[in-house]
Amino acid sequence: MDQSSISQNRQSRRSPVLLSAYVIVDSADTSVVLRNLSTTGALIEGAKLPPVGAATTFKRKDLEVAGRIAWVHGRFAGLAFDRQLEPAELLRHVPKPRQRFEQQYRRPGLTCEPLSPADRQMLEMWATSAPVARPGD
Repeated sequence: MDQSSISQNRQSRRSPVLLSAYVIVDSADTSVVLRNLSTTGALIEGAKLPPVGAATTFKRKDLEVAGRIAWVHGRFAGLAFDRQLEPAELLRHVPKPRQRFEQQYRRPGLTCEPLSPADRQMLEMWATSAPVARPGD
């Protein structure tokens, strides 16, 4: 699907979501995944979708809206609602965006921990030991 041409023909702004929902056709409900939602329609995904033009009832928690299948393309379908949703009604079903955290990349600070008596003894022995002859000297 070409997303650029789809977004240019929108009547209302769609909110991307990933939620479970149901589409009811002839009193048989089909489980679908809600991909985006707007005041005028929704994008749904499912294995077994109703045909284009089928009268449906979209159901997500306490939201129940009559509509019809506007288009079907593989596992995806566009749903056109019979009535426009109120913004407050829509926002109840669109989760708030998660807070973004910026990672800070900093090198660890240089801290000095006191040496244990064994470490201090080893350091003193190393500092006072005779130099090691290097190859070629």
